[in-house]
Amino acid sequence: MSAEPPHRSHEPAGAAGAAGAAGSGGAAGQPIRRLAGDPPSPWEGEFAYSRVVSAGPWVLVGGTTSIDQTGYVVGTTPYEQAAEIFRKLLHELSRVGLTAAEVVQTRMYVTDISRGGEVGRAHGEVFGGVEGGGPVTSMVEVGRLIDPRMLVEIELVAYRA
Repeated sequence: MSAEPPHRSHEPAGAAGAAGAAGSGGAAGQPIRRLAGDPPSPWEGEFAYSRVVSAGPWVLVGGTTSIDQTGYVVGTTPYEQAAEIFRKLLHELSRVGLTAAEVVQTRMYVTDISRGGEVGRAHGEVFGGVEGGGPVTSMVEVGRLIDPRMLVEIELVAYRA
């Protein structure tokens, strides 16, 4: 008997994996939809990533900071930056027809965990009213983010029922 869980695929990445990676197929043959940010961050084109990826019922919104399209970082405190980030995240979700109620996971990266309560407060303002409770979440301290003015970065996963 194999110790490996049965859900793992032994198919080479060049077979079925290549179609999903290329964006031609998702769960049950649904296309994978990739969207740039609205507005895009200064790095999306250079680093070749999408802000939002919708694959079957899953919607992932990549790491988001409070930077605007001109390079200005909105907010000087963790709370101000987190509030701006959540505003941006909810806007991105609205582009694919979702709200905070469909968010199942958030990940918050902070440069000073001693001020994590400020970020948690912004999280609570967004998800505190969600029926049945908010998403699962993690908050992790990191050494720094891509721009030294940034104090917070947040990503999320939503589920379209």
